[in-house]
Amino acid sequence: MSERKTEIATLGGGCYWCVEAVLEQVDGVLDVTSGFMGGEVEDPTYEQICSGTTGHAEVARITFDPDVLSYEELLRWFWKLHDPTTLNRQGNDVGTQYRSVIFTHSPEQRATAEASRKAADASGVFTDPIVTEIADATTFYEAKGSHQDYYRQNKEQPYCRFVIAPKLDKLGLDS
Repeated sequence: MSERKTEIATLGGGCYWCVEAVLEQVDGVLDVTSGFMGGEVEDPTYEQICSGTTGHAEVARITFDPDVLSYEELLRWFWKLHDPTTLNRQGNDVGTQYRSVIFTHSPEQRATAEASRKAADASGVFTDPIVTEIADATTFYEAKGSHQDYYRQNKEQPYCRFVIAPKLDKLGLDS
């Protein structure tokens, strides 16, 4: 039996719990891990990230099967799951840690991300220009265990009920 081919994508679209809850339901996604990337502080804590002083963004590291889900299709989900036109903000979550960002892991991913951003911007879906940053991936710092699979483990928590569940419903996913 041949080994399954996988690729990694790292995306930030506001709170990583929201990104994770959406993308883990997409066919071809094998794993989603919440964490941090793009800052100066080594091995940051969630509390440090929340201070907005580390430079890191909350991100989801997605392991996916490119034979089932292309990187381009994954990015189409990314544009739908958040508002890429708001700088350092998603809803009530405000700060550089909530910025819209695509961290690329290869020159091919960068080219695809840039073309995807241009297409999404030109699509007319968004009334304001897309402000999503595209940057080279740096060290990924995994969030602590209680932050993984957060929505599935905490569906009754107010943030989950009032922010994540409506997003899943809007996208036609299981809430």
